[in-house]
Amino acid sequence: MIKSKVSDLVGRTPLLELAVRDGAGTVLLKMEQFNPTGTAKIRMARNMVDEAEAAGLLAPGGWLVESTSGNTGLGLALIAAERGYKFTAVVDNHSCTDKLRGMLAYGADILNVAGEAEGLATAERDAVAERLAAEQGAYWTAQHRNQGNPNGYRPLARELHDDLGDDIHYLYGAVGTGGSLCGTGRVLRERIPDLQIIGVEPVGSVVFGGTGAPYHQSGTGTPEGSEIGGVVDYDLFDQGVKVTDSEAFETCRYLARNFGILIGGSAGGVVYKALEQAQSAKPGTTIVVLVCDGGDKYLDTVFNDDWMAANGLFDEQVVHRLAAMLR
Repeated sequence: MIKSKVSDLVGRTPLLELAVRDGAGTVLLKMEQFNPTGTAKIRMARNMVDEAEAAGLLAPGGWLVESTSGNTGLGLALIAAERGYKFTAVVDNHSCTDKLRGMLAYGADILNVAGEAEGLATAERDAVAERLAAEQGAYWTAQHRNQGNPNGYRPLARELHDDLGDDIHYLYGAVGTGGSLCGTGRVLRERIPDLQIIGVEPVGSVVFGGTGAPYHQSGTGTPEGSEIGGVVDYDLFDQGVKVTDSEAFETCRYLARNFGILIGGSAGGVVYKALEQAQSAKPGTTIVVLVCDGGDKYLDTVFNDDWMAANGLFDEQVVHRLAAMLR
């Protein structure tokens, strides 16, 4: 079927079954990297703009602003280019270079609020985005509290149900804004009441409690001192679990080198936790993992031996556990 807009190519992403050990549950990856911009977040970026237009909050030729670590910004940059809006991404030094380059390629303006400081500066980003929108009459999409974010994943839930019916027992996803997992899980739970929804965040993130600490997984979690967004619906989660950077990144590297599967850093952490679940699950159990982006944006970090070594992220024990969980 011929499409007339790039955003019409969003959705209908494939499912890929992992080669788990004999006797384990089935692990299916929902490969959102096959969307335009290579990420699930194009779904919510498009929907936030759709809802803003419908509510009269965006006029033709208007200005979009968002605080972003990368993938939401990529999605908004594409939609802005397609529809004739100006877009400003407020970022910090946690964003990977390729995501910033991607936004620039779509014509976005980049405003870095972190100076020379390393790591996340979510609270500073949000404050600048809110102020910029107020001063310039722009529309701040405010992804952490915009219900257009989870609403954008309703089609993803319908895709999963179309492909698998009620045969989904676990849904695993990263929790950053909470949009992808909560939006998908809410619709699926209506159709599959016994569905178990498991949120995954980095060790050091505080969405599910615990002590805050720096972490390298990008686009996921909430650092200590930053507000947990209103999109996170705790009533939906059956469990919230934490994954180390080493577990996440060694999983990415193992899948790439042994199966030719190239996924993003935080997705590696979600897959690792899903594989752990599969070991104790009965045969016939179906575990769906939301793989929110591909690994091509992490070639200088997760897939770079020098970067991994410099940050002390290699862990041979994780590699051995992966080898035991996968054929």
